[in-house]
Amino acid sequence: QVQLVESGGGLVQPGGSLRLSCTASDRALETYAVGWFRQAPGKERQYVAVTEWSGTSKYYANSVKGRFTISRDNAKNTVYLQMNDLKPEDTAVYYCAGAEWYGLYWPAFSETDYVYWGQGTQVAVST
Repeated sequence: QVQLVESGGGLVQPGGSLRLSCTASDRALETYAVGWFRQAPGKERQYVAVTEWSGTSKYYANSVKGRFTISRDNAKNTVYLQMNDLKPEDTAVYYCAGAEWYGLYWPAFSETDYVYWGQGTQVAVST
């Protein structure tokens, strides 16, 4: 069972940038689709960005398109979320999640498609 650990969250001013990392305990991450999801206070968790096992195919929620970039380095068992031009509405706990590529119907945007989850990292955008 793969374990995922997020890092890189913090407090940033509007317009600033952060890079989140999701590191896996298992080299098998290279066979997983990985998604970033977020949950703001009082709201349901929502998908932010997803990438398939090779990093070639990527999808973004409309709210972050053009500002966030998902990428992966399978040699380092790590998936990244580069977040630029952050806005107060981006404030949330960010989670990474993994789904085994074999048998997965792609693209996969629903959190129910993802079996393995990290503990989350807080991102706060405020003056």
